[in-house]
Amino acid sequence: MPIDLDHDLNPAQREAVLATTGAVLVIAGAGSGKTRTIVYRLAHLVEQGVSPEAILLLTFTRKAAQEMIMRAGALLGRQLPKASGGTFHSFAYGVLRRHAVDLGYPAACTVMDRGDSEDVMAEVRRELGIAPQDKTFPKRGAVLELLSKSRNKETPIGDLLGREAPHLLPFSGDFATLAEGYASFKAARGLLDYDDLLFLLERLLTERPDIAETLRARYRYVMVDEYQDTNMVQARLVRHLAGPAGNVMAVGDDAQSIYAFRGANVENILRFPEDFPGTRVITLEENYRSTQPILDLTNEVLRQAPRRFEKNLRATRGGGSVPFLLRPFSDFSQAELAVAAVTELAREHPLHEVAVLFRAGYQSYALEIALNKARVPFQKFGGIRFAEAAHIKDVLSILRLIQNPLDLPALTRILEHVPGVGKRTAAKINAALAAGNQPALDKAVKRHPGAGELFAFLDDLRSGVYPPALLVERVMVFYTPLLTRAHPEDYPRRLAGLEQLSQIAAGYASLDAFLADLVLENPEEGEGGVKRDTLVLSTVHSAKGLEWSAVLVIDLVDDRFPSRHAMASPQDMEEERRLLYVACTRARERLALFAPQRVYQRQSGTTVPATMSLFLRSLPEHLFTVWSEGYPGMAGRGAPSLTGDRGTLSSPSGRPAPSFPDGLAAAPAGAGPADPETARPKTPPARLGYCRHKIFGEGKVIGDLGEGKLRVNFQGFGLKVILADYLEMLPEPNRAGV
Repeated sequence: MPIDLDHDLNPAQREAVLATTGAVLVIAGAGSGKTRTIVYRLAHLVEQGVSPEAILLLTFTRKAAQEMIMRAGALLGRQLPKASGGTFHSFAYGVLRRHAVDLGYPAACTVMDRGDSEDVMAEVRRELGIAPQDKTFPKRGAVLELLSKSRNKETPIGDLLGREAPHLLPFSGDFATLAEGYASFKAARGLLDYDDLLFLLERLLTERPDIAETLRARYRYVMVDEYQDTNMVQARLVRHLAGPAGNVMAVGDDAQSIYAFRGANVENILRFPEDFPGTRVITLEENYRSTQPILDLTNEVLRQAPRRFEKNLRATRGGGSVPFLLRPFSDFSQAELAVAAVTELAREHPLHEVAVLFRAGYQSYALEIALNKARVPFQKFGGIRFAEAAHIKDVLSILRLIQNPLDLPALTRILEHVPGVGKRTAAKINAALAAGNQPALDKAVKRHPGAGELFAFLDDLRSGVYPPALLVERVMVFYTPLLTRAHPEDYPRRLAGLEQLSQIAAGYASLDAFLADLVLENPEEGEGGVKRDTLVLSTVHSAKGLEWSAVLVIDLVDDRFPSRHAMASPQDMEEERRLLYVACTRARERLALFAPQRVYQRQSGTTVPATMSLFLRSLPEHLFTVWSEGYPGMAGRGAPSLTGDRGTLSSPSGRPAPSFPDGLAAAPAGAGPADPETARPKTPPARLGYCRHKIFGEGKVIGDLGEGKLRVNFQGFGLKVILADYLEMLPEPNRAGV
C-alpha cells in the first residue's frame, strides 16, 4: 500500500518530503516533527524507485540513523539494509579505510580511542620534556580536550585559551608545541584520532577529485540531520559530497544551535542558501508538543534575535496556562520555592514528568540540598551532582575533621592533596593519630611540612566557635591552593561551585546541622535513563531533544543566564538566547521561570540585588503571570506578598494567587533552616521597618519582642530574632514593579 502523505503529514512536512531534487533546507522548529519528516522522505525516495544505496543519511548518533532507517523500512513494509546512515565520523572512517594509502598512510592505520590518545599525549609530553615537574600543568586529558576544541573550532590555541581558559594562557606555547609533537607522533606510526577522520576525509576529497566524484555518483541523495550542530569541516564535507548541483537536504533549527563549545557553528545553517544557490527553504511551524501560551513566549524570545530564519510556532492542540515568572527573595529561597512548586506539580503529573533546568551544573546545588531534605528523589543530567563533586567533598572533609579529628576517610582525602603525601603516607599518619603515637606523627610532619600546616589549620578552627558560613570561608582560603594544584585545568569552574557551598552554609547556625543536611543521600543515580517517579534536574544542554509535562527554569538573572562569560560577546549572547528557547520548548503544559531578586555574593557574605535576565526584561508582560516573594505585610503593584504561617503567593489585592498550576503553595516564610523559636509572632508587631544585618543582609522588622530583640524576616534566610543593636535601620524602599 502506498504511503499516504496527505493523511500522515501536515502541508509543510509533505512539501519537504516531496522536495527531492536540488538543495533543500528544512527549518524544523522545536516539536515540529523533524524526525517524522526525515523518515517519510527517506521512505518516499525508495518508494519512487531510488535505490537505498544511493541515499546517504548523516546524523550525530548512530542510533538516530539506525532508528530513522528502521522506521522508513516499516513504512515500506521491508527492511533497507543497503541504506547508508551514520555519523560523520563513521562515514569518514569507512571511506578512509579504502583510501588511506592515497594520503600516504599505511593501509592498516589504527584509529585510537580516547584512552589511547591520552597515553600518546603523555608520551609526547615526556619526550619533549614539557613542564616535567610542574604540578600546575593541566592533565593530559585536559590538554587533549583543549587541543581538540582548538582544531574543531579552527581557532589558534592561544586564542581559545584566552576566551575559555585564561588561567592557562601562560602555557599556550607549551600547548602549541604539544600539538605539533602529537601530530608528528601519530603520523610516524600510522595512528589516527577521532578528529583526524574528518580533516583527512576533507583532504582526500580535495586532493583526489576523482574519488570525490565517485562518492557523488554513488550517493545521489544526501540528507543531514541537526545541521545547526555541524562544525566548519562538516559543512565543507557536505559541500564536497553534494557537489554544486547535488540533491542535498539539510534539516535543523538555527534557534537550537547551542553547542558552540564543541565547535558547532550556527553560521553553517544560516549560510546554507548561500553555499547552495537556489536552495528551497521550507519551515515547519506546527508544534505537536507545547501549548500556545508557552509557544507565544518562545516565539517572542526568538523575535529579539538579530539574525535568524523567521518562524512562528503554532500549537496543534488548544488550552494551556500562561507561563509563570516567579521572583523569589534570593537564590537561596528560590530552592525552597522550587521544591514547593515540584510538590504541587507532582499532584497532577508523575514526578518524572517534571524537570528543573539550569544553565550550569553548579546552579542546582542549593536545590539538591532542599530536595534531599524534603525527601524528593531526583536524577541529575549534565554537570556533577553536588555530593559527588570532588572539590565539594574536599571542603566537606575538612569541615568533618573540625568535628571529629579521627575521621580517617576525611583525613586521608585531604592528606592526599598535600605535596609528597600519597595513600601509603596518609595511611601511616592515620595510624599514628589513631594510636596516639606522637613521635611517629612528628616524624611524618617533619618530612611533609604541608601536613603540619593542615594540622595547625584544623587546630585553629577547633579553638573557636564559628558559624558555618565563616568556617567555609576560611576553609576555602586554605583549600584554594590545593584545588589549583589538583585541578589546574578547570579550577575557576570549581570555585564557582564552592561559592554555592558558601551560600548554602550562610543559612545555618550550626556546623552539625549543616553537615547533617549535606550528607543526606539521594538514592537515585543520574544514569541509565530517566527513572519513574523521580524528578529530573538537568542542564539545558543535556535537556535538548527531551520534553516534560512541566518545566521549571531557575537562576534567570544576568551573569547566570545569560552567563557572565557570554555577556562579553554578542555571538555568545545569541547562543544564550537560543539556550533559553531550548529550555522553554521542553515544556508541554506548564512552564515556570525563576528570577531571584537577589543573589548571594561570597565576597560580601550577603545577598546583593540581581538583575532579571535581559531576555525576560525585553518580553511583553502579557506573556507570563508574575508573582514575587515579598515581605510579610507588604503589598505593592506587581509585588504580591508571602503571608501566613506557611504562606501562599497572593495578589496585591489580598486574594490568593493561582497555585502552580492552579495555586502555588510557597515555601515557609522562613525559607531555609530556621529555629522553631522564630515562628510567626503571636501578637501584631509593635512597629514595622526595613533593616540590614551584616550576615543576613536586608530584611523587614515584623515584631518587637522587647528587651532590644526584634523579629526580622530576611530575604533568603527567613525569620530570625536579632538584637536591635546589630541592625542598621533603612528607609522605606521603592519596590513598585516586578
